[in-house]
Amino acid sequence: MMINNLAESIANIRGANYVPSNAVNDTQFWEAFDLETIDRELGYAERLHLNSVRVFLQYLVYEHDPKGMIERFEAFLTCAAKHGLSVMPVLFDDCFRPGPSLGPQLSPTPGEHNGLWQSSPGRSRMTTAYRPQLKRYADDLISTFKHDERIIAWDLYNEAQVRVYSVALVRDVFAWARAINPDQPLTSCYYGALLSDVTNIHPYFSPTREPEEAQRIIEGAQSFGKPIAATEILGRPNHGEFSEMLPLLRANRIGWYFWELMIGVNQTRYQWPHAPQAPDEIVFQGVLYPDGTPYRQDEIDLLLAYAEQPV
Repeated sequence: MMINNLAESIANIRGANYVPSNAVNDTQFWEAFDLETIDRELGYAERLHLNSVRVFLQYLVYEHDPKGMIERFEAFLTCAAKHGLSVMPVLFDDCFRPGPSLGPQLSPTPGEHNGLWQSSPGRSRMTTAYRPQLKRYADDLISTFKHDERIIAWDLYNEAQVRVYSVALVRDVFAWARAINPDQPLTSCYYGALLSDVTNIHPYFSPTREPEEAQRIIEGAQSFGKPIAATEILGRPNHGEFSEMLPLLRANRIGWYFWELMIGVNQTRYQWPHAPQAPDEIVFQGVLYPDGTPYRQDEIDLLLAYAEQPV
């Protein structure tokens, strides 16, 4: 649908970050592109009455096969729309491994949180010599889908790090996107806040344990005077449970995407390495096992209850 009321559209996001349960990272997601698994798992999202998914694209897959990447993203959008889901694509990302690689991916180290996730475009492609190629990638995707009602917003850069070349790419990708002038709003967390149409936060905190931190982050986001999306939430047991986060976000008219829909081979079910460790039976992130069985039925009941009450 066309976004006629941006604030209302963003406030009513009830979404999940999505990586197929059989993909260790976004490279495998788009290179292998298992539409049968994707269709089944987005069907689970529909059953939860979610209305959006956030997905990470991967520059290296596009670099290797631009036409194929565009076709796969189109197929993904079609599949998501079939299940009543809008899409927030992420173009660039600084998280975890600095050098993405194509082909068969390694097997994850048992117990390691998301150890095979690959940044996009990767540190070696952050030089000025690569800027034309990165611009071509961003221009191609945004131009192709700039009027597409299935896209709720473009998340141009996820968690840019405190590095001159990362912040410079944040600036550049916003400039490229503004020149194309898509119908959809633009957003980016951290250093993209001043350039964004939607303030983008990752509130990985427990409002119960850290009420002052929760207040600071919410008030800080509100100070920009723009709609707010929490594009990543959920970190059991110390970094925000559904029962803590959903009431807080609703009260402040903040749309949300939890990390993540599936409990899959990327192993975000394990705690962050620097986080207080918890027993292995506590799933850190993820809601559904690959067969659709929920980790916790009480969480599913809560998600369904919130779906029945638009902001």
